[in-house]
Amino acid sequence: MLPCTLLRCLTVMAAVNETFTATVKTVVNDGNGLVEHPSGQLFFVPGVWAEERGIFRITGFKKRHGYARLETLLEPSRHRITPPCPHHGFVAGDCGGCPWQFVDYKAQISAKQAFVERALARLAPKSVRPLWPAPDTLGYRNRAQLKTDGKSIGYVSAGSNALAPIEDCLVLSDHNRHTLQALLATLPNPAWRPARKQAWTTLDLDEDVDASGVSVNRRRPFRQANTVQNMRMRAWLGERLASMTSDGVVLELFAGAGNFTEAIVAAGSGPVLAVEGDRAALAALADARLLNVETLAADLFSDEGIEGVHRRARGATVLVLDPPREGFKGIGNLLSKKSQFGDIFYISCDLATFARDAAVCLDRGFVLKEVQPLDQFPQTPHIELLAWFSRKR
Repeated sequence: MLPCTLLRCLTVMAAVNETFTATVKTVVNDGNGLVEHPSGQLFFVPGVWAEERGIFRITGFKKRHGYARLETLLEPSRHRITPPCPHHGFVAGDCGGCPWQFVDYKAQISAKQAFVERALARLAPKSVRPLWPAPDTLGYRNRAQLKTDGKSIGYVSAGSNALAPIEDCLVLSDHNRHTLQALLATLPNPAWRPARKQAWTTLDLDEDVDASGVSVNRRRPFRQANTVQNMRMRAWLGERLASMTSDGVVLELFAGAGNFTEAIVAAGSGPVLAVEGDRAALAALADARLLNVETLAADLFSDEGIEGVHRRARGATVLVLDPPREGFKGIGNLLSKKSQFGDIFYISCDLATFARDAAVCLDRGFVLKEVQPLDQFPQTPHIELLAWFSRKR
């Protein structure tokens, strides 16, 4: 006979389209709730909050975990609110851009703080500061990429690869909302029909363009999406650089068009070597003619690119980097025994890759002095981090 535990698992094995009742155990870093099936298998569910109880329908599996959706909410969280946007939701046709609009802002901040503390608990738990909330939870986005098929305009529908048409977007700045309305007024627009084998045409906008200047199938230059929070980030970096006595070379990686380069120069630091792989962004930085700044084009995701930076940046004492979500896997090669870096300022938009790279910095003889979390994207699980590492004396 089979053991009782195995018999139980066989009788309650989870299957696609099955429903089950459970309580949300927690909310994980990607913003989904975590629920447990009677078999013990874990499922990720969008649109729920910790301690909510509901009936869930299984939608699929991936390796050891599965996915489900909320069918019926039995016991809502005290933090649940009515989303202000009519396009918010988690099924086909709904916009998936602001998955936390159903939760009050204080609860969002508490969850993000917990994410950071949990991710860094083994590295340097005492270095984590209280997260800076955003002054505006709506109307803050100074840039966006819209999708269109020439008949409608929107974003990618939650949990799909389909277009979710919108009539407005409450997280866009006033300028960008006006641009969106002007774009909607041109529909239908045959010029925006997707090319063959393309699902849609992209429309990139920011506060430097109106509807006539929107970039079609071409990204606008990168900029931090929340102007007010970006100014706080620049001020944080500038204040810490200004407090240091070193006037050695500052190596800035992933410099972009110079957002943080300007803060470095304003702090009165030494010469700056600004490195960037996007030549258009680097040209914009060079055109700014910032005092005492040299630029270098390099692929920071290749060994050859990092070696080139090594050669040009010998003697640099301060490292500033603002990598994309992938983080900077080459940081270990840069922090060799011969490097003279005394301080590292790491600006991160991904908690997991930051924790990975932070562990390398600690292994190379640095201590994590400060981690300042910041909410740049309210209504989402996204977290921005400002971190200061200093070499052990």
